Amino acid sequence: MDMKMYSKFDRHVLVVNRIIIGFLVIITVIPLVYVTVASFMDPATLLNKGISFNPADWTTQGYQRVFADHSIVRGFLNSIFYSFAFSVLTVLVTMLTAYPLSKPSLYGRGPIMMFFVITMFVGGGLIPTYLLIKNLGMLDSVWALIVPGAINVWNIIIARTYFSGLPKELSEAATIDGANEMQIFFKIMLPLAKPIMFVLFLYAFVGQWNSYFDAMIYIKDPNLQPLQLVLRNILIQNQPSQDMVGASTAMAEMKQIAELIKYATIVISSLPLIVMYPFFQKYFDKGVLVGSVKG
Repeated sequence: MDMKMYSKFDRHVLVVNRIIIGFLVIITVIPLVYVTVASFMDPATLLNKGISFNPADWTTQGYQRVFADHSIVRGFLNSIFYSFAFSVLTVLVTMLTAYPLSKPSLYGRGPIMMFFVITMFVGGGLIPTYLLIKNLGMLDSVWALIVPGAINVWNIIIARTYFSGLPKELSEAATIDGANEMQIFFKIMLPLAKPIMFVLFLYAFVGQWNSYFDAMIYIKDPNLQPLQLVLRNILIQNQPSQDMVGASTAMAEMKQIAELIKYATIVISSLPLIVMYPFFQKYFDKGVLVGSVKG
């Protein structure tokens, strides 16, 4: 970038911005490097020597114990299923709701949108929601984590704004050619809405992947628990499973083992998001920018 094309004030602003961005990159990268390196180190070595980049101080025992635990592998697969199914349902419901609301000719558009917006500020609360899910027969089932949160008003607003920004001539031309609303939506509007769909999919996937509270409330069956609940027992309660610690382990050694596998589980649980983001980045940038043109 040629700095000479900018004024003196603009150059100062760019320098300040680069310093701020560099600082943000540093405070983001350092914890990632620390956790990654610590996941390969023995807790005693980590405590006495700190982080070491010498491979002689590294060990894979943490990962070996993590993968030896069937509950983590099962929780990982459960979380993949919950996050993917929840994201697909969220995008589908959001698109089907946002497209009609983007059309000025929709009768009752204002009251419907007002009804949706009110739900952003007023909720039923934990107990009524729990009773509703129980009465619907979704308690202790996969549907308790997929269905209730699939409708997100903020996502609907973003998608509606995106659809409103698309040229109206497209739907008008399709109508003249004899296409009905369903054909216009599925054959014209949805292909054009790929950027915002990928953005919403990423939002939903990350939110569901990191969520543990709903599963803690609604899921009691250990075979259905997502990875986050398993990690909660390991990282917060320091309760690694018997497969990790062995048959006879002293309390002090158990705490060391919990420290050993703590960083390994953090790395493993973060891998899907780290791997997925580069494939979504171009859609993410375009979707956010286009969706923010109109307010």
